[in-house]
Amino acid sequence: CFFCLGVSSAGMKEARYTHLTYDLTLVAASTLARLNPQMTFIYVSGAGTDSSEAGKSMWARVKGKTENALLRLPFKAVYLFRPGIIQPLHGVRSKTPLYQSFYSMLGPVLSFVRRLKPDWVVSTETVGRAMLQAVSQGAPQPVVEQAQINRLAAERR
Repeated sequence: CFFCLGVSSAGMKEARYTHLTYDLTLVAASTLARLNPQMTFIYVSGAGTDSSEAGKSMWARVKGKTENALLRLPFKAVYLFRPGIIQPLHGVRSKTPLYQSFYSMLGPVLSFVRRLKPDWVVSTETVGRAMLQAVSQGAPQPVVEQAQINRLAAERR
C-alpha cells in the first residue's frame, strides 16, 4: 500500500489534524494489516517528523504518533518516507492554494535547487520511483529520509 493521503496543518486545530492524519491512516492500515499481514505499507510522512511525540510542532508530533503506530502493526514491512519539499511534475497541482502559488512561482527555481541540493527538494517522480524500489527490494531502515529517497529512486532507474 502506498499511503500518500495527507493535508496541510496550516490553520488547523490539533484535534482535526489528528483525525485526518492519525485516525484515518490507522483505520486504513489496521484493516489492511488484518486482511493481509504480508503486505508492505509505505506512508508518506515528512521531513522534521517528531517520533518522540513530544516536540513543540503539532504537525510533527501527530506525524510521529502516526509513524510509531504504523510500526507496531503486523505488516511484512513498513516504510516511513520523510521527504522535504516535493516538487510536483507532469501537471500535478496542489489542492492547497498557498502551496500551488508557491509551486507556480518557484517551479523553475525548484528544478535548479533539486539538481544542486537534492537533499532539500525531491520530485513526485523521485518519490514514486523510491516507493517502487522499497516495495520490491526493501529499504535499509523503516524511516526513509530525503537522501535515502534519492538513493532508492536512483537504484530503480
